[in-house]
Amino acid sequence: MIPAERRQIILGMIAEKSVVSIAELIDRLNVSHMTIRRDLQKLEQQGAVTLVSGGVQLSGRVAHEPSHQMKTALAMKQKTTIGKLAASLIQPGSCIYLDAGTTTLAIAQHLVKTEPLTVVTNDFVIADFLLDNSSCTIIHTGGTVCRENRSCVGEATATMLRGLMIDQAFISASSWSVRGISTPAEDKVTVKRAIASASRQRILVCDATKYGQVATWLALSLDVFDTIITDDGLSGNARAELEKQEASLLVVSTNSPPTSLRATSGSSR
Repeated sequence: MIPAERRQIILGMIAEKSVVSIAELIDRLNVSHMTIRRDLQKLEQQGAVTLVSGGVQLSGRVAHEPSHQMKTALAMKQKTTIGKLAASLIQPGSCIYLDAGTTTLAIAQHLVKTEPLTVVTNDFVIADFLLDNSSCTIIHTGGTVCRENRSCVGEATATMLRGLMIDQAFISASSWSVRGISTPAEDKVTVKRAIASASRQRILVCDATKYGQVATWLALSLDVFDTIITDDGLSGNARAELEKQEASLLVVSTNSPPTSLRATSGSSR
């Protein structure tokens, strides 16, 4: 049986049972553990499946971006700890970008003592918070307003970002996997790609509940990022796959200090 046929059978088994163990796949296909692992890694790279402890499941699909109000109620503790660690990486006097989102809002909430600082953002909530709670220089991108997410998107936003030189860009996502970050909103893709090209260092800030989720548009591949900050909700398999990436992986816990799973000099890119 050729690999393509095995992978179709694997996808069919997962579609029937939601989660399938490695042992079941080995028994059904009568191949080695190593062969199954290679097939699953290939499927995960394609965004079709997500490896979980001892098995595999279909990747969840994000059909619509949740509103800002909905996001504020999700993974609040994780976002707070991710935001605190991310803020500790910022040097006074630098120019940073905070992407639209509630995880990046958590970064802003830890920046009030980091002065002087220039903050570029496409998020109205972040800009409003910094306006009231800091003395940093605030640059809002402008562009087409997305009411639900209280931010700006589209080509006008991207054009503005391309004209800047950013030290650190903190980029958020509604879904991410070993392949990269994705979005159901096409007008967000051009913004994320523009800020990635305008920044010296690119940092993904995303909680583990969004890992293994996919959406229609691949915005940025994971190899674009210098650092990934997430929480310890990741499965062991997910950590193992992320450790293979070039980016430094920082995993925060609400009960212990962050752990660096891979240390690389990402800022030299």
